Amino acid sequence: MLAVFRMSLTIASPDTTTLPPREILTTTLPNGVRILSEYMPHVRSVSVGVWIATGSRRERIEETGISHFIEHMVFKGTRHRSAEEIAKSVDSIGGNLDAFTAKEMVSYQTKVLDEHLPVAFDVLSDLVLNPLFREDDIEKEKGVILEELKMEVDNPEYLLSDIFASNFWKDHQLGRPILGTKDTIRKFHRAMIDEYYARVYEPSNILISAAGRLSHEALVKLAEDAFAALPVRVAMPGDSRPVPHARLVFRNKRSLEQVHLYLGVPCHPLPHQDRFVWYTLNTVLGGGMSSRLFQNVREKRGLAYAVFSELSMYRDTGCLAVYAGTSLESARKVVDLIMEEFRALKNDLIPADELRRAKDNMKGSFMLGLESTSSRMAHLARQEMYYGRFFSLDEMLESIEQVTAEQVRTLAGEFLDPKNITLAMLGNLGNFRLRREELAC
Repeated sequence: MLAVFRMSLTIASPDTTTLPPREILTTTLPNGVRILSEYMPHVRSVSVGVWIATGSRRERIEETGISHFIEHMVFKGTRHRSAEEIAKSVDSIGGNLDAFTAKEMVSYQTKVLDEHLPVAFDVLSDLVLNPLFREDDIEKEKGVILEELKMEVDNPEYLLSDIFASNFWKDHQLGRPILGTKDTIRKFHRAMIDEYYARVYEPSNILISAAGRLSHEALVKLAEDAFAALPVRVAMPGDSRPVPHARLVFRNKRSLEQVHLYLGVPCHPLPHQDRFVWYTLNTVLGGGMSSRLFQNVREKRGLAYAVFSELSMYRDTGCLAVYAGTSLESARKVVDLIMEEFRALKNDLIPADELRRAKDNMKGSFMLGLESTSSRMAHLARQEMYYGRFFSLDEMLESIEQVTAEQVRTLAGEFLDPKNITLAMLGNLGNFRLRREELAC
């Protein structure tokens, strides 16, 4: 008998109007596959995802890019369907089928009308459990992904992000590209793919999440039929914790009209109790059109078209980074303005009206992000993987509300340290360089 755990989460909107309780059900199969679902009675769609709780950061150096490669390969054919039949199976019922690879997860997802869940789940589980990995398909897909790599490398923002990560997370898997490199992709072969697939696609590393108009019991039955026979294997070793590096990197690319820069510092990992303080700091600094960077760099001075800050937070580490694209003549000024904003966050309390605006921005983003079945399904999976529990919207809204200006200033004072800054610049730089003394904040 499988145990079904029920959790009722009562959610209130900002105007304190109580919404119906949110019921999340969880079941774990005997072999370790976890199943999560949330019933949403007001919709007719169902979103289902099969999540592999291992992404590119578990790859050995010679395997760099293999998680992403396998994500592509499963669509090339299974023991039960050709590539064309996979595409037609979901298209014919008006649904969609998608997948992505990240540093710490791989996800295969589908969204269909509730009545088509059995068909969609059968296709999804077939992809994950029964890929063929034919030699000729492997060789063809190498060409496809090498072209994808060329396309991304032609994008200066992607290329610079890759350069930044490889220096910030030097000599660690987090610093390696998810797509892989030309050398690693060309060396992939059937035995290597089979070995990695067997090592990673094992029951304790698989999570199934669903949200929409569905029955948890019906979902569990579908999952049992597909996944219960998957054999238990030896658990993989844990992640090696990365050490951030503070480096200054300047790459010349004469074909570029703009100078692109990434400037970042370490931050707490995603499960840390101060994550909402980080969300607030990021929102104020460069998280939207009303942010300080957008207003002061773009709107008031016209020095950049794109300028923003972003958080990359993982199980055991994180990074706050600022991106800007500007002219060579303005590059030094843009860096100076970023340092000014760092200095202000360290020295001054965020004014009450600005803090209120940031909190309302985050609250709105969280709430709107949970309106669709696909985003709710993904949210369930991430909460299980990173926290091992589910947070109600009330809890998240309250966590945002509790952030104080003093907490933001304290966090900024601890982490926005010139000694910890990594700066990567890409463009027709010539002899342009910055010294660490110029990053004073």
